[in-house]
Amino acid sequence: MSEPIYDKARERRLLELLRALAARIAELTGDAELLAAGPELLKMMGDARSELFHYEVRCTYDTPEIAESKRIVELARQQMDHIDFDDELDFEASEDDLPWGEP
Repeated sequence: MSEPIYDKARERRLLELLRALAARIAELTGDAELLAAGPELLKMMGDARSELFHYEVRCTYDTPEIAESKRIVELARQQMDHIDFDDELDFEASEDDLPWGEP
């Protein structure tokens, strides 16, 4: 179980992708060069677009603390799955359960 987290490192990666795309476009001086670089630019734009989408929806991602809390809850749920609730329960009072002074 891996919850997505949009942290500072991922934010820096997005900035690098956008700057690399801008720099590559600026390097292509002629119209012919720019058009010929179509496949390369499409790949770069696709990578940047995907990461930009994740940045835009980052508010739906978990903080590390929430991700840890979810991990703990999921672990508890998994442990509950191993408990057999079909076992017979004994509701008869034992001597230890009787109020003081009663035989």
